[in-house]
Amino acid sequence: MTIDINGLSLKELKDLQSQVAKSIASFEDRKKKEALAEIEEFARAKGFSLAELTGVTVARKRSPAVAKYANPADSSDTWSGRGRKPRWFAAALAAGKQPDDMSI
Repeated sequence: MTIDINGLSLKELKDLQSQVAKSIASFEDRKKKEALAEIEEFARAKGFSLAELTGVTVARKRSPAVAKYANPADSSDTWSGRGRKPRWFAAALAAGKQPDDMSI
């Protein structure tokens, strides 16, 4: 593949440069994934997991919290009951409402 870069405009050169950078990054990522797969396969063949050998724990992925309370004025505005109370929840409590009144 030959490209006459002297005949390209500045915009075309910059586009080519970004394409080359993306290609290099994706090539490196593919090679890293291939190497990791080979290492994991080797560890499994020896009776270990890669996490056991490296001492790295696998991060646990949490699912998002389920909404428990809804804003009486706007039912699309919800709160799971975790973290800081939203202003609408605190205002409703101050107005005399109970949390059960706003539960979904």
